[in-house]
Amino acid sequence: MDITESRQNGFLILTVTGRVDASNASSLEKTLLTAIDGGERRIVVDCAPLEYISSAGLRALLLAAKRVAPGGGALALAALRDEIKEVFDMAGFSAIFRVFPTTGDALAAGR
Repeated sequence: MDITESRQNGFLILTVTGRVDASNASSLEKTLLTAIDGGERRIVVDCAPLEYISSAGLRALLLAAKRVAPGGGALALAALRDEIKEVFDMAGFSAIFRVFPTTGDALAAGR
């Protein structure tokens, strides 16, 4: 897994590449929680290059969403591949997160 950070229009965009599983989900969790603890309130996770996510990865995203919400922030997901979206749907996470077709759509919705 690789995580790339960028900024656009006041959003922190985290692009997650590869596989998120039990062996590396803690890195995703640490990246997200460190950003939130550092004051980030508008975060988009770009999932376009994400190939796989396990329950450990879903847990990391859920923890981040719960941490950012009380401060008025939001964590949005963008560009889920069909197979990744299916995992989110089956786990009920599609109802928890705001999911957008593209990162641009997520940024536009947050303006």
